[in-house]
Amino acid sequence: MNNQSDPVVSFRMPPLPFYVESGKTLYTIGEQHPSRHRLGMFDLLLVHYGTLHIGEDNRQWALTAGQTLLLLPERYHYAVKPCEEETLFYWIHFEAIGDWTESAAQQGWAPAPAPTTTALESAAAGIDAPYATPSPYTINVPKHTSLAAPKQTFAQLDRLLLLHQERRSESFWEQQQLFQQLLRMFDEGQRTTFASPALAVAERVEAYIKQHYADEINNAVLGEALHFHPGYLVRCMKEIFHCTPMDYLLYYRIERAKLLLLKTEQPIAVIAEAVGFHQTPYFSVCFKKQTGLSPLQYRKQFMH
Repeated sequence: MNNQSDPVVSFRMPPLPFYVESGKTLYTIGEQHPSRHRLGMFDLLLVHYGTLHIGEDNRQWALTAGQTLLLLPERYHYAVKPCEEETLFYWIHFEAIGDWTESAAQQGWAPAPAPTTTALESAAAGIDAPYATPSPYTINVPKHTSLAAPKQTFAQLDRLLLLHQERRSESFWEQQQLFQQLLRMFDEGQRTTFASPALAVAERVEAYIKQHYADEINNAVLGEALHFHPGYLVRCMKEIFHCTPMDYLLYYRIERAKLLLLKTEQPIAVIAEAVGFHQTPYFSVCFKKQTGLSPLQYRKQFMH
C-alpha cells in the first residue's frame, strides 16, 4: 500500500513499457548504491531485506523489506548514506517509449482517456496515423509503495533472473510477460487504493455503452439500466472521463464505425445503422467532426 502523498507514474498506452534487464544486488554494511545521472531508462528497486538509503533529486527514502521505489530516467539518483545492515534488493530496468507523467497519487489513476483525440488532431501534429485512436488505457505505478504479496513477487523476480541464463530467442516472451504481470500488480494496487464511488459508476456507464452502443441510448435509459439518477451518472462520467455519457456514446459509435469502414466493404448507410445512427447524413456530420474526414474519405485512405 502506498502513501497517498507519494506520486504516481502514469504510462499512457499504447505502447506498453518494455523490459530491458534485471538483477539482484547484495550490499554489506558500509556499501551503498552508486550515484547516477540521466540513466536513460526507468529503474525499479524492490527491497528483499535490510534498508536501502537512496535519493532522487531533492527527495530521499529509506527503503525497507517489501518496499519499492521507481526511479525516473532523467533524474539524479544517489545514495543518501551507506547501508547500516546487510541489504538485498532487486532492480529492474525498463523503457517507456510512449507518453508518461508523474503526478499526485489522487490525480494519477485514470482508466481511460477522454474521447478528444482525433485523426484531424493527429494530422495537425504531423502524425502519419489515419487510424489513430485515443490511448485505451493508462498504467499507473506508485513512486514508492509496499508490496502486497512480497513472497510471490520475489519468486517472480527470481524466475526473471533465471531467464537471463537461457537463449534470448526462448526467454524473450516470458521475460516480457513476467514484467507485464508486475506492472499489472502495481496498477491494480492503485485501483484498489484510490477507488471511488464515482469511478465504479463511471466504469459501469462505460461498460453499458460498449455493450449497447447500437441500441437507443439516452441519459434516462442509462439511469434506468444502472439504477442511478441520470444527473449523477453525468457527474461521475465528467469526474472520471471528463465527458458526459452522451459524449462517450458518440465517441464510441464513431470508433466502431471507423473499424467497420476499415475492415468491411459495407455501404456507409449500413455502417451508420449498425453503430446506432438512424440517419446517414447525421452520421456523416458526426464522423467528420470527430475525425476531420467524411466516412468515404476515411475509407479511401486505405484503398489502393
